[in-house]
Amino acid sequence: MDFLLTEEHRLAQKMVRDFAQKEIYPTLKDWDRKQQMNPAELPRMAELGILGISIPVRYGGQGYDYLTLGLVCEELERVDTHLRVIMSVHFGLNSLALLQWGTEDQKQRFLVPQAKGEKYAAFCLTEPGAGSDVVNMQATAKRQGNKYILNGEKMWISLASKAHHFLVVAKTDPGAKHRGLTAFIVTSDMPGVTTGDLHGKLGVRAGSTGWVAMNDVEVPEENRLGEEGEGFYVAMSCLDNGRYTVASGATGLIRACLEDSIKYAMSRSTFGKEIARHQLIQQKIAFMQQWYDSAQALYYKAGVMKNLGQRNTRETSMAKWYATDHSVQAALEAIQVHGAYGFSDEYDVERYLRNGKGAVIYEGTSEIHQLMQAEYAFGFREDRPLRCELPAYNAEYWQAEPVKS
Repeated sequence: MDFLLTEEHRLAQKMVRDFAQKEIYPTLKDWDRKQQMNPAELPRMAELGILGISIPVRYGGQGYDYLTLGLVCEELERVDTHLRVIMSVHFGLNSLALLQWGTEDQKQRFLVPQAKGEKYAAFCLTEPGAGSDVVNMQATAKRQGNKYILNGEKMWISLASKAHHFLVVAKTDPGAKHRGLTAFIVTSDMPGVTTGDLHGKLGVRAGSTGWVAMNDVEVPEENRLGEEGEGFYVAMSCLDNGRYTVASGATGLIRACLEDSIKYAMSRSTFGKEIARHQLIQQKIAFMQQWYDSAQALYYKAGVMKNLGQRNTRETSMAKWYATDHSVQAALEAIQVHGAYGFSDEYDVERYLRNGKGAVIYEGTSEIHQLMQAEYAFGFREDRPLRCELPAYNAEYWQAEPVKS
């Protein structure tokens, strides 16, 4: 699939690869063991322009296309999943939602500083008692004049304690089911907003995961994203974009398993020859290569469709489902290739398994994606047009400097 890549794609890919490999990897195990995020990561990603990589220049971004976003996520997760998670929540689930649904005022107030990396962003949908069943959420937003009063708690929120801006979905009409949800931009300095970190996770330990609580938080009407009652559609469009970053990132995890296993198999000898010469080891490598090539092709397809402005809910779901399921399988095979060493943290493959397991749960479990694909295949499901679609990539517009007033 590399024939799709331009010189710009390759330059962005190399920049992110060098950053992740040279600046993050050397101390990664220490932060993973401490279960803390390296405080230098977000400022450095901002400095390199990664946090706004595929946002138009006029809104503070770098002006690259959506395929570049996928390449960036692949390179980040090749080193560690938590780096890609940053892009999923800050960029895929929040910044692209502002680009798609935001007013010009909201883009200037929230998207520009996010794209520049001056502010960090998160996405608040999941609750202690509501995950895949979004309509069952308990968070409420009651209108009072030209403001809303938000109450509720969001759980498993990446960057919860680091973010300045939260995209929050809450109920404005509890009796209207999915049509009773509304999306808002909530800032961390609003009175009544509190956050905290979660520890003891199986994986993604070098990242930040936590909770966001809202107690009578007053949110002005101009912070509402989309119209009242459109929150479900805003959230689903966010997931389309977030799942794309998860799919491309999980592809990087498969690649990590493949490359590490090849390296180990060429250096380890049993019965008088490298284990790479044993057919059952070769079988594992062949499967991992197949999984990587297939996952890459699926996310490339979704990225190209995004560039063309085509709805890609089905394709992105397939890419996310396939890549995440096979990243876990690749990690299991990589541990088997490494033998006893794969069972220790001397090598990275045990971390790949711990990290990969999360992605088959968040942003739609594998079971949810199986149901989606079956419904598409039977014709029971179709994508209805949204009031706002993610804009197609236009190089001239994306890379144009903002007009000075």
